[in-house]
Amino acid sequence: MTDMLTALAAPFDPDIISWRVGSTTQAKDKGMALGYIDARDVMERLDTVVGAANWQDRYEFHGPRTLCYLSIRVDGEWVTKADGAGDSDVESEKGAISDALKRAAVKWGIGRYLYDLASPWVEIEGAGRSYRIKASERQKLVAAARAGASVANRIAAERATDGLSAAADHAIAQMSRCKTPDEFKAFWEPNKDGLKAALPELEWRRVLKAKDVDVARLTAAKTETPFDQKEAA
Repeated sequence: MTDMLTALAAPFDPDIISWRVGSTTQAKDKGMALGYIDARDVMERLDTVVGAANWQDRYEFHGPRTLCYLSIRVDGEWVTKADGAGDSDVESEKGAISDALKRAAVKWGIGRYLYDLASPWVEIEGAGRSYRIKASERQKLVAAARAGASVANRIAAERATDGLSAAADHAIAQMSRCKTPDEFKAFWEPNKDGLKAALPELEWRRVLKAKDVDVARLTAAKTETPFDQKEAA
């Protein structure tokens, strides 16, 4: 089962990650890009890893809330995880079903790393009553998705190594979730001395190695955040 869970949680090809606009500047010329996958990507991952005959989904509707029960056959027994979503802006019921499926899939690890993906500021343009990301920003977003996949793969490799303590595992995971140098510093500075004192030398070296990787990642991805940032309504 461990191999199956690892395969389900594996990062997606950076080129298939979709992006939408989150917060925008007051001038509405820049926005924060938020990465996500489509329901079709979830279905394809399930088909590939466990087989089309070994997973099933069921839905319940409670007012505007849609619940998805996503079941996978494990050693001949059905194991179910569930989550829900409200109506979306696109074909409300259909959108809620897709969102509920994706959220239930996260319970199985599918696309969970996307919650920690960097959200770079990009140029945007009007699209009806909403906004979309300019095509010229595509390479920046692919690079952000590739960096996120690299971090997720490294964490998986670290966790798969026998003997890694909970403290070291937690520190590595926390560093990987930092999205800015300031956020990283806020975690690292008050914790580094305690970690050094508590961890065996080999684990401390592994934490330092992970730290160097994340510092390089954050330095490379550092972008200027607009001072007139405003949360989207």
